[in-house]
Amino acid sequence: MHVQPNTHHLPEPLATAIQDCGFFPAIVQDSIAMALAGEPVVAHLVHHEPTFVGDEVHRHLSVMVITPTRLLVGHTDESSDNPTGKVQAITSTESIALGRINSVNMTRVVADPASANGTLVETWLTIGWGTMNRIELEPAHCADPNCEADHGLSGSLVADDLTVRMSPAADGAESVAALITFGGALQLAAAGVAR
Repeated sequence: MHVQPNTHHLPEPLATAIQDCGFFPAIVQDSIAMALAGEPVVAHLVHHEPTFVGDEVHRHLSVMVITPTRLLVGHTDESSDNPTGKVQAITSTESIALGRINSVNMTRVVADPASANGTLVETWLTIGWGTMNRIELEPAHCADPNCEADHGLSGSLVADDLTVRMSPAADGAESVAALITFGGALQLAAAGVAR
């Protein structure tokens, strides 16, 4: 059985961004087009993230698309874990209603922040919609610096469904700028602010 191409077309900037990654572009474009189902694209972000494990490279591509009603998150990985030994593409898309997004956090790390020439080192976009949470625990302390009692643990529950991390050194300044632009657009969309 052959995969039939989707009849929906992606906007040229999104299609080009996927094509430029060179990672199964036809399959990725088709997967995103099916999930869009003709809905217009407000903003998009494409992030190609190779991971090195020993002497092997594992490639992963994330495509995030904001529509007027949803956030689409597409993930594509490659796998050779099949009986034939041939490489396979594993692609999935998740559709999240904008009203379900409860957290959009942009974090920037800046070197030499006191100078006028502070340098952006890396940027993280963390998005939460209630599917996954992370618990961060640490030993609890009291105000007495001489106290040696065990005060248990304190912590926080953090929404962490998706984190995208980019740096100018690894991804290029243009990719980091695209991440910041996309994060701002998602913050507005999740708050119900029309662009």
